[in-house]
Amino acid sequence: MKRCFVFAAGAFYGLRERPGEPGDLIIAADAGYQICLRENIIPDLLLGDFDSMEPPADFRHICRLPVEKDDTDTLAALRTGLEAGCTDFWIYGGTGGKRLDHTLANLQSLLFLRRRGARGWLYGDDFLWTVIENEALDIPKTVEWGLFSAFCLGDRAEGVDETGFQYPLKSAVLTPDFPVGVSNHILEPMARVSVRRGVLAVGWELPPLD
Repeated sequence: MKRCFVFAAGAFYGLRERPGEPGDLIIAADAGYQICLRENIIPDLLLGDFDSMEPPADFRHICRLPVEKDDTDTLAALRTGLEAGCTDFWIYGGTGGKRLDHTLANLQSLLFLRRRGARGWLYGDDFLWTVIENEALDIPKTVEWGLFSAFCLGDRAEGVDETGFQYPLKSAVLTPDFPVGVSNHILEPMARVSVRRGVLAVGWELPPLD
């Protein structure tokens, strides 16, 4: 497992996992570089179109991207991590703020990673998001009565099972036009969500940072 840490320019709620293992790749996307500075983290690469900040004159490893492009800066960082052989991605600064569009784009980018054999973890405000497709995911209870939500990404998500939750599901069908999967609660020490066919964006509550 090779890890990639991506720091984007959205709201930052603190580090849940800190880079530092051998082989970790650290990428700052545009103004995500400022998060790195605050956390005393030196990125391996700073990339972006720099519409949020001017690139620092004293940093050497910079990749300037065009402003007019299909990829967001965050997605460009994820592509770079994939090209480097990373399989697990920790994404900070990818939610919150005024840019709901970027939060939605980053949720879609989790599926971009999954379909390329990688797993992305998108950190929000005491909340963690990932994507599952035709698979199961075990979720530990880290908060008493912790929140959990699941949303369909795509036309239909069929054969959805949720066990260990306040509101269990069995062979359910989730669709994008009815948010039945919102605001569940984790009851068991280890809950499980699975989907037989389709894609789910799943998120759950984390304990507050000290």
